[in-house]
Amino acid sequence: MSAISQKAVPSFRSRIGRDARSGYPPVPRRYRLHLAPSCPRCLRIAVTHSLLGLEDVLPLTVLPAVPDAPGGGYEALHRLYGSSSHQYTGPAVAPVLSDDWTGRIVSSHSPDILQDLTRRFGADSGARLHPEGAEEEIAAVARRCEQDVDAAAQRAGESRTDGPAREAALATLSDGLDALERRLVAREYVLGDELTAADVRLWVTLVQLDTVHRWHLDAAAVYRITDHPRLWSYARRLAAHPAFAPHLDLDGIARRHHAHCRGKEAAGAAIRIVDWPGLGG
Repeated sequence: MSAISQKAVPSFRSRIGRDARSGYPPVPRRYRLHLAPSCPRCLRIAVTHSLLGLEDVLPLTVLPAVPDAPGGGYEALHRLYGSSSHQYTGPAVAPVLSDDWTGRIVSSHSPDILQDLTRRFGADSGARLHPEGAEEEIAAVARRCEQDVDAAAQRAGESRTDGPAREAALATLSDGLDALERRLVAREYVLGDELTAADVRLWVTLVQLDTVHRWHLDAAAVYRITDHPRLWSYARRLAAHPAFAPHLDLDGIARRHHAHCRGKEAAGAAIRIVDWPGLGG
């Protein structure tokens, strides 16, 4: 666990509204995103921002891969946190959606930010990241990723997890990957022929599994994970997509992980699952 996660960080959860009466109307170039794509929450937002084509509507500031402020957080965000929370002295963490007009934080809650990007700024972009009638299925994929992959891989790699608990976590992880693999048997994307928010969620989960979680799994566990060829081929294909590729900073992810990780490295660290674009292979 990182030092940042042990400290209380305020959650700012204002929303971008439909019009001026909301307090935060969707005015082009009024707001700014502050993201470190080495963080999975920020990476999801960065990819969504690109898929929606919001570069000229909602400027993006890219933060260093590793938080650069004493005690965690980012020096560049301290003024925003101080202006938004009276006498705040904790870490200034990303993601942040800020209001350039007031110099204050609108939101630091990634699900709200993602929803507002799609509904308030990207409604006319032409990208159908949330097709009509697909919300429940998108949510189901997100839960599968969070509970059966992210959380299971985390439990399996923790040094305090005993043998039976580790095997149970690995079984959950394998079952989750099996279910996601089946979705790609006759489909180009998770929900069908169109790229949606479910693909962004799954892709970031797969990136984390290969670049972070495998460092704490044994070789046998990593080989079990690699036995999902459709998933990993899909992950590599999306990594070459013009909305995904610019935000995939493998070196930054590694540096962030090693700067904050307290776990022990295991044999699986030596087994690369995906030859990501740009690395050869």
